[in-house]
Formats: sequence, structure tokens, C-alpha cells
Amino acid sequence: MLTLYHYVPVANGGKVLMALHEKGIAFDSRWIDLHTFQQHSPEYLAVNPEGQVPALVHDGVIITHTSVINEYLEDAFPDTPPLRPEEPLVAARMRQWNKYIDDYVMQAVSIHGWQNGAGKIARGYSDEAFEALMARIPLKQQQVKWRAARAGFPQEKLDECSQTIAEAVAKVEAQLAESGGPWLLGEMFTLADINFYAYCGGALATMFPRIGNRETCPLLLDWAARIETRPGCARALATKAPA
Repeated sequence: MLTLYHYVPVANGGKVLMALHEKGIAFDSRWIDLHTFQQHSPEYLAVNPEGQVPALVHDGVIITHTSVINEYLEDAFPDTPPLRPEEPLVAARMRQWNKYIDDYVMQAVSIHGWQNGAGKIARGYSDEAFEALMARIPLKQQQVKWRAARAGFPQEKLDECSQTIAEAVAKVEAQLAESGGPWLLGEMFTLADINFYAYCGGALATMFPRIGNRETCPLLLDWAARIETRPGCARALATKAPA
């Protein structure tokens, strides 16, 4: 039995949802509403004491952190369509991309996301209610991030993150040209494609139009469009909150 606790199909949530649907793995979906801080409720903290989503539960065993979850799916479900190359060197290249995306790209995009999304949520609470919510967050760095989002990140920090994103877009554009496509590592669609799309590639048109457009990265935009037409990815991206 597989259960995924998740939110909307973008960023962290989208990354795992896309892998599950691409591999055709059946799972039970459990929606966690971040707008109401459900991720810090006692019920969810019993699943993931860090209060982070998504979390995967497989036969009672809990797996967290998106890249770990997606690699786990490769190992636990070897008879499903692979998203990790068999050849060791190519698999290593995929992991290099994932580390770069996780360590740099995700962090930079996240700051903009917190500024535009989490900040609005945080400012909707009174000081007293906000402090009560902060007291429920187990990870101190997340408390710091919520407070920063509520106050608004310095423009210098936002500009620094935008530069990191621009560099990542240029790097992916060059990789697609070198690999010959249609995917980052060539002919095989891998977890690296899912990773970059979930954190950055799918948000370029709406969040960073000056960075990602037809003049700066035509290959990347075509790559993103191909991802969105893949049946598994399209199904994942169509995930909605329960009625």
C-alpha cells in the first residue's frame, strides 16, 4: 500500500506526483493544505515530524525528501517504466543534475515563491495568530523563512536568486543543445527532467518571463511543452484539491 501526503502539483509535490504517474504506480492521495498550516498539525507531524510535504508511506514505512522518494520508487518498483538510466555513468550524470537543481535552483525559486505566495498567507494572520502558528513549526529554519516571507525578502536577495535562475536556464538550454534532446540526457526521460520542470521549467512563463522566453531559451520552452504532453506528467499536473 502506497500513500502520498502532498499539496499542489508544483515544486516538491509535483516532483513526486509526476514520478508516480509516469511509472504508473497506484497510490492513495492525501491532501495537505499548506494555506491552513495542516503540515504542522499533530496528525501530520505523526507522519513526518519535520512538518514538510510531500511524504510517502509504503507499507507503513515513511520516506521523505523528494529526490530520495523518487530514487526509492526506482528501487522499490523495478518493473515499472524506468526514470533512471541503467548505465552507471549516465545515472551519475542524472544525479549530478539533481544535486545542482536541489541545492541551487530549488532554493532560488523557493525564495521567490515564498515572497509571492507564503508572504501573502503569513500577512493574513494577526501577530498573535502568526506567532502561535510559528510555535508549531518543528524546523527552526522554516520558522526563519516564514518570518522573512512575512516581512518581505530584501531586493538584493531576490536579485541574487533571479541571477541563479537565469544561470540555470542558460545551463539547461546549453545541455539540451548538446544532448540533442528531446530530454536533458538525450533520448531517455529521467528524474532530472522531472526535477527541473517541477522547480523551474514549468514556472518560467508565469514567474520569470524575463528570464525564460523565446529569445533566451527556445529549446527549454519546447522541452517543457513536451513534458506537459506526456500522459503521466499531464495526469500529475491535473491533480486538484479534494472537493
